[in-house]
Amino acid sequence: MTEDLLAALALVLVIEGLLPALSPRNYRQAVESISRTSDATLRGVGLAAMAVGALLVWFIRL
Repeated sequence: MTEDLLAALALVLVIEGLLPALSPRNYRQAVESISRTSDATLRGVGLAAMAVGALLVWFIRL
């Protein structure tokens, strides 16, 4: 269980690093755009992403 969690966290770091490594200019533009987004919208997107991620983990683990 602990190994799976650490592997998942490591994969998150790899995925999070892809865009800034491949296209720093686009990454900077995306961050600037996100900074202008309302808190409610960011919260909704975050909750939706968490729900989709939890469902995917659940389906994969069946």
